[in-house]
Amino acid sequence: MTTVLMVHNLYQQYGGEDSVVAAEVRLLEAHGHRVVCYYRHNDELRSRGAFGTLVAGIDTVWAQKSLCDVRTLIAKEKPDIAHFHNTFPLISPSVYYACAAAGVPVLQTLHNFRLLCPCSALLREGKVCEECLGRSVAWPAIQHRCYRESYSATAAAAAMVAAHRAMGTWQDKIDTYIALSEFARQKFIDGGLPADRIAVKPNFVYSDPGPKRGPGEYALFVGRLSEEKGLRVLLRAWQQLDMDIPLRIAGDGPLKSELQEAISANDVHGCTLVGALNGDGVRQAMHGASFLVVPSVWYEGFPVTIAEAFACGLPVVASRLGSLSEIVSDGCTGLHFCAGSSEELAAKAKWAWSHPVEMQSMGRTARAEYESKYTAEHYYEHVTRLWNRLGIDKESPREHQEER
Repeated sequence: MTTVLMVHNLYQQYGGEDSVVAAEVRLLEAHGHRVVCYYRHNDELRSRGAFGTLVAGIDTVWAQKSLCDVRTLIAKEKPDIAHFHNTFPLISPSVYYACAAAGVPVLQTLHNFRLLCPCSALLREGKVCEECLGRSVAWPAIQHRCYRESYSATAAAAAMVAAHRAMGTWQDKIDTYIALSEFARQKFIDGGLPADRIAVKPNFVYSDPGPKRGPGEYALFVGRLSEEKGLRVLLRAWQQLDMDIPLRIAGDGPLKSELQEAISANDVHGCTLVGALNGDGVRQAMHGASFLVVPSVWYEGFPVTIAEAFACGLPVVASRLGSLSEIVSDGCTGLHFCAGSSEELAAKAKWAWSHPVEMQSMGRTARAEYESKYTAEHYYEHVTRLWNRLGIDKESPREHQEER
């Protein structure tokens, strides 16, 4: 069977990308493939002083340690293919060169917009921003300190993209890119990535939670408690409701204290912060919900929470923005509202709560959508088709293919 080198830079706060990588590893191993992981963790940055921070900025562009590590790993493990997820900031694009030198084909999943935007989100001051899209150097991002509100950190991220654009890395060292939606694919084409090498493959749900029973007892938000997720819009919408709709907010993040204070100060009826939930906790919460709310104000990649909601037969009320408009079908698997509009979100939440029969019908359609697109088996079939395009037979290791 195939040996896969999985490359990922883990985040300080475990999130969606990390969970997707873990699920992919489990799935490939369950199908008998050997997965060799090269991970670095952003916790490495915590122990670095001023000089270490300078080195980290250089490593963002070209990390010699990661290059040497992966070169050694390839020589030892002889992978048939390398699948990259996040390389920022510790792994860096230098590792693509180790794969190219060894003749190992490279897949790169585009979980966010880092190759187009130093802060990765195409977001500035709470609004979508495409000012750096297509630029050879992201000067506006540096000017506005878009990444971590820091000139130096933003400059390092911008330098990484610009340097490797000039070196031809994005054109020559990655065999296939994987965008999570058609919307994202088009954005990356607009940003200069080669259109003929960008495939679309959505995220998936590793194990089937089964559909929920009954209309549900509350609205539910699941995700990182951060600005781009639209939590302020969500709370304003609930303040404007003229009826009581219980709302549970599950997650953790930088807005947690602000949300708790707002809930207490403004007496948002029925709104409860339930904290971060593990996988089983999320699915249990979804089984008891009436609908999931996704009020994001940025271009989401492909939230795993939506795929999980569909798997649970839970309809989704989502911002009419970017890939969310593509993933959630208005009136079929959920409802759309204008991104950032608390008034429209309140109206859609009221309609959803007042029409349980229609929402349950949307939930059944969402469940059918999961079964046709987002199961683990659909993902496996899709990713192995991408392997085949690169000359990798999932049943045979590379050295056997070369002998033929």
